[in-house]
Amino acid sequence: MIDETVGANSAAAEGADPDAPLVTEGVEGGADLAAENAALKDQLLRLAAEAENTRRRAEREANNARAFAIERFAKDLLGVADNLARALQHAPRDAGVNDFITGVELTEKALADAFERNGLKRLAPEPGDRFDPNVHQAMMEQPSDTVAAGAVVQLFQPGYELFGRVVRPAMVVVAAKGSGPKPGPGAYAGSADAAGSNLDTRA
Repeated sequence: MIDETVGANSAAAEGADPDAPLVTEGVEGGADLAAENAALKDQLLRLAAEAENTRRRAEREANNARAFAIERFAKDLLGVADNLARALQHAPRDAGVNDFITGVELTEKALADAFERNGLKRLAPEPGDRFDPNVHQAMMEQPSDTVAAGAVVQLFQPGYELFGRVVRPAMVVVAAKGSGPKPGPGAYAGSADAAGSNLDTRA
């Protein structure tokens, strides 16, 4: 019985076509699925990136629309803020008008808070800050012994920006070329003493 089975198998093997292709359908099918999965993953990443870009663009356009809508109104209010600041700067410091001055100060603060809530940011560089032509406007240059050349010496008028867009640049005085702290007489004396201490006096 065993001999007959072996013989039948041998005959079947001898009758097989040696040129027949091997069965690889399962392997090829797995490779196709992997490639398809990678393509779908890449497509998903591209769609996610495109959605994020669309969201950012929509947010930027919304901010621009808001800025354009209130920019003219904001510019008109800046004049009111300037007048309040000048009124406080030149207000008499008499006991009889203290309550009035306090009211003006509260009004100015309320207006500044309203600016901040609506995206209107104040630009007020301090002395020594670097001059930035994007947000500052140089009204004049003058020598300075306290700040370096090209830095802000004095603020004439604060500026404002609305959602990153400059509504009015800050007007400033800029330190002229050659400005900066100058070494005092002691520095030269110290340098001379140091130079003298290095001389060889053994000769």
